[in-house]
Amino acid sequence: MSDLDLLTQSLARNVKRWRAERGFTLDTLAARAGVSRGMLIQIEQARTNPSLGTVVKIGDALGISITTLLDYEQGPKVRIVPADQAVRMWHTDAGSYNRLLAGTEAPGPLELWDWRLMPGESSSSDPHPAGTVELVHVTAGELTLTVDGVDHFVPTGASASFDAGVPHTYGNTGGEPMEMVLAVSVPPVH
Repeated sequence: MSDLDLLTQSLARNVKRWRAERGFTLDTLAARAGVSRGMLIQIEQARTNPSLGTVVKIGDALGISITTLLDYEQGPKVRIVPADQAVRMWHTDAGSYNRLLAGTEAPGPLELWDWRLMPGESSSSDPHPAGTVELVHVTAGELTLTVDGVDHFVPTGASASFDAGVPHTYGNTGGEPMEMVLAVSVPPVH
């Protein structure tokens, strides 16, 4: 079985599990996530491989991290994620990518990401739930961080934090690859 098949099956199992745990009908989750009921049915039946944006919306609507959606291995309090098991969620032919390094529920979803953006590339995000905070630390190049339409330049070695409840974009307007570590903290669903 391929990694994509395993990912699709884990997502199907976990969306069903967490939807039931939250007491959400398909219609309720569809409305909360802004995803069609038909798409949710396909996801829960492991018949589709949704976009990263769709997975983020479902996780946000359920109040859980992408890590939890993709893997429901409840084990010891210390969980080691080997480098070869980091999940690459997005990539381009030019070499840009992001990888979900680790995540937990603490008390809401908390995720740690590794990003690389090649010159001239960017990745946009819809607003996350109110109260979501993101922290970035640039390890190479310069990040052009656009938050609610305003550009902020974050050079190598610098860090930034921002309210991710508004549209935001990670971009590389420089001439060399940009690398950063990103943490996302989403408040729990009440």
